[in-house]
Amino acid sequence: MTADSVPAQVGTGGEAPSDDPYALRMGDIKEPPRDLRGTARRLGPGMILSAAVVGSGELITTTSLGAKAGFVLLWLVIASALVKVWVQMELARWTILTGKTALAGYSQVPPKVGRVGWINVLWILMDFAKMLQRGGMIGGAAAAFSILAPIGGAPLGRTSLTVWTVIVVASVVALMYTGRYGMVEKAGFITVVFFTLSTVALAVGLPWTGFGYGGSDLASGLTLSIPAGTLGFAVAMFGITGVGADEMTTYTYWCLEKGYARWTGPDDGTEARARRAEGWIRVMRIDALTSWVVCTLCTLSFYIIGAAILHRQKLVPEGNDMINTLSRMYTDTLGPAGKYLFLIGAIAVLYSTIIASTASVPRLWTNTLGLLGVFDWRNVKARQRVIRLLTVVLPPLWAAFYLYLQEPVLMVQVGGIAGGIFLLAVVIAVWRLRATEVDPRFRRNPMLNGALVLSSTAIGALGIYSVLDVLGFGVGS
Repeated sequence: MTADSVPAQVGTGGEAPSDDPYALRMGDIKEPPRDLRGTARRLGPGMILSAAVVGSGELITTTSLGAKAGFVLLWLVIASALVKVWVQMELARWTILTGKTALAGYSQVPPKVGRVGWINVLWILMDFAKMLQRGGMIGGAAAAFSILAPIGGAPLGRTSLTVWTVIVVASVVALMYTGRYGMVEKAGFITVVFFTLSTVALAVGLPWTGFGYGGSDLASGLTLSIPAGTLGFAVAMFGITGVGADEMTTYTYWCLEKGYARWTGPDDGTEARARRAEGWIRVMRIDALTSWVVCTLCTLSFYIIGAAILHRQKLVPEGNDMINTLSRMYTDTLGPAGKYLFLIGAIAVLYSTIIASTASVPRLWTNTLGLLGVFDWRNVKARQRVIRLLTVVLPPLWAAFYLYLQEPVLMVQVGGIAGGIFLLAVVIAVWRLRATEVDPRFRRNPMLNGALVLSSTAIGALGIYSVLDVLGFGVGS
């Protein structure tokens, strides 16, 4: 095990700096809240996660899948939103008990590849694919801004898209440069609440418009079939919607920065510490489940809207015209003014997702560089310098992919497929870390154990299915 994979678990007289959110010190311990109000005040990581999830996955991929397949894949939307949260909570529980990040945990899963584990190598490969997805999100936001306020000619002209892309990237980098957790949490909360309410309201109100749907439509979506020609979108949607593999990984960092592990304190083997751990794990579960409810409502709403409005008109979002096509969900039901409501909402949700990615991905790459021995992750000043450097460097790189390819839907789909495959590795890591570093005391709940088994089985089955299809074995034909 490398030094970077071990948290600084020291007492008040130890060497860990007092401003290090990743160090466990006895002086930081707090008793977990016992009432609903106190618990609500300690929630937050899930809102950042929701901001990251309710963007490219729900707005672009899920809606596009509904437009392409109609109601028939409703079952997959439900399964995608339902099954992954249990793996997420298991990984976060391990983080609270050990004080380690997910990437540090992945490095402990054999076989090793140099200083890291094979799952770390797979994460690096996945994140290169995810760069396309993030570029697609930037492109979607730039397209929405371009339609709302075109610059230098046509709304979706090259000049307008390029200028708005630069503005989006520059504003996000400036906002996230400080890397403060509280700012990320607040930005995620505001945008998620706004777009969740408006999207769910539109989906619920569709039966009273010319694009109504009924029980027979919903029943047709529960037949467990995948129509020909939709497998790629289906795999991407499973990888992106709900909590994806990258969000599960990132969630451990937000739990650490929020304080769940610090407030639990270093493992001194006492009963008091075990009770604190149980309390903060309970808070984390409520946080994760709250985020899961938000993501599920948005996922179902976007899919139903796409199936009811776009599919019936044979409209499938493609290229830079994606935003115009998606806006039909609003204009066809609310009139011309609905387009502006959609554009504002789309900007809010895509921008929040870009913010969440700009905040999280530099942390993950910084941790990876620490694990590889490039610098000492436990050196707070060095860690902050690397995070800030990557915060400046990575978003322009994502934007460059978009400006070159100009295919936001395809770019998001590629990232989703990579994420779906990486889910398999995360499941393997979770079971390994659970067996080796989680005390049996924290593994006794039969309901949670059963949910984890079902979740892992579902992810494994679809992950293997996806890998075989990507390798050309024809399982999706």
